[in-house]
Amino acid sequence: MSLPQVVSREEWTEARKRLLLREKEMTRARDALNADRRRLPTVRIDKPYTFQGPGGPASLADLFEGRRQLVVQHVMFDPDWDGACKGCTAGIDELSPGLLAHLHSRDTTYALVSRAPLEKLQAYAASRGWTLPWYSSFGSDFNYDFHVTLDRSVAPVEFNYRDEHELAGAGLTWILEGTSEQPGLSCFLRDGDQVFHTYSTFARGTEQLGGSYGVLDMTALGRQEAWEEPKGRVEKPHGADPSFTD
Repeated sequence: MSLPQVVSREEWTEARKRLLLREKEMTRARDALNADRRRLPTVRIDKPYTFQGPGGPASLADLFEGRRQLVVQHVMFDPDWDGACKGCTAGIDELSPGLLAHLHSRDTTYALVSRAPLEKLQAYAASRGWTLPWYSSFGSDFNYDFHVTLDRSVAPVEFNYRDEHELAGAGLTWILEGTSEQPGLSCFLRDGDQVFHTYSTFARGTEQLGGSYGVLDMTALGRQEAWEEPKGRVEKPHGADPSFTD
């Protein structure tokens, strides 16, 4: 393995100070980016989506549970699968009751939505000990309209704001083949009875879920995935889809 260089405490402190300057620059850049995200225009949702939840049929407005904001995690769970994808599962495992309570205190609801039937969602949630709200979009256009279920026979394929031509040009031809489920996060704002779509992110944008990546990014070995630099920090890197590293 190729581990970090060993130096004196004084040399380490100087190197750490140089890195701190870059960290502060990134913090300011992130604050500016978040402000621009809040400045994004919105799109009114006029289509009457219907979901199936623990209380029966629900509209998109019902998913807010009376709060002003809604964050939807698009969980990869095809109707033919017996469980959700491992990556989505890992992220949801890290969503604590305390985090959800803090979101609720800021008038924000967090909910899961998948295309698999409600019975499968409930069985899988029970097996993981999850209690957060999870709705089935089975039979609706929701997953297709928000580009997390990709199927050319249903709708033109678009993923992470790239159309089919752009995806092919980026070497992502695999995503154009057959039907696939993709991860994503979508944010909505409610104003009275009207619902507005404010933001969606896909691919590595979903790293905001949970917290283990943020903790690992502070360590010498990092996430221990094959795409990371510097190479050779671990003997057996964990797998990661290289298409999601940009």
